[in-house]
Amino acid sequence: MTTSQLDAWVAALSEELDLDLTDVDVELLLDVARDAAHSVTRPAAPLTTFLVGYAVGRGGMTAAEASATAAAFARRWTEEMPG
Repeated sequence: MTTSQLDAWVAALSEELDLDLTDVDVELLLDVARDAAHSVTRPAAPLTTFLVGYAVGRGGMTAAEASATAAAFARRWTEEMPG
């Protein structure tokens, strides 16, 4: 999927789900997904981004805070939880 396809997909899905993504940093979410996929396991990527969104939706963190927390935790994962 090219960047333009990804942008089109995000815009269309956001409209379909009635979401306003003006403050969503897609690149930041992709970075979190990459960190989870590479440091934990590939299936952790979508679950991690879902949990970041869930944390934000509950109102306890901003998207930037939740993303930074998740990314840092994923990068530490192999050190703290070997095997």
